[in-house]
Amino acid sequence: MKLVVGLGNPGVRYRFTRHNIGFHVLDGVAKKYHIDTDAKKFGAYAGKGKIGNHVVLLAKPQDFMNLSGISVRKLFDYFKLANIDDVIVVHDDLDLPFNMLRLKAGGGHGGHKGLTSIAVHLGSEAFLRVRVGIGKPAHKSMVEGYVLSPFSESEMKVIPNIINEAVEAVEEIISSDIQTAMNMFNGKIITNL
Repeated sequence: MKLVVGLGNPGVRYRFTRHNIGFHVLDGVAKKYHIDTDAKKFGAYAGKGKIGNHVVLLAKPQDFMNLSGISVRKLFDYFKLANIDDVIVVHDDLDLPFNMLRLKAGGGHGGHKGLTSIAVHLGSEAFLRVRVGIGKPAHKSMVEGYVLSPFSESEMKVIPNIINEAVEAVEEIISSDIQTAMNMFNGKIITNL
């Protein structure tokens, strides 16, 4: 089984903010594969289904970003996942331009509190990541306000394509492997064409 985690903050207030792009990608995966993620399990909205021949568990932690690791650990243990790299985390990334994805196996947290929490609770940084670029503000002091702000009108035109690309990246990781997916998606610029 693969555990696919979309990161975000719960509640209407945060629904369309940059920090919640992980939730939107997870919703895209759920919709494409008809996986119901309405059940609340271990502090996350989660649902089990299949992508191709692979069993997957989709999860959106509901304990706010900096506590995401709590529910991820509970799901990991309850469903007896074999390896840390059976966990795929989809999250926003300030260090990437708005219209770019980058896939990665392991690595640091880059200041992302959701990734920090997951690494702490899993006891490892070896989980896989689908990093969705959201760009960055002009000044470092503006980061918190920036990630909690909505996408601009022009960015919203590209968001559906970004979500589709990220869904395809998750599919490729599951059906092939992380290296194959990295070769296909890393560095690709996503437009609204």
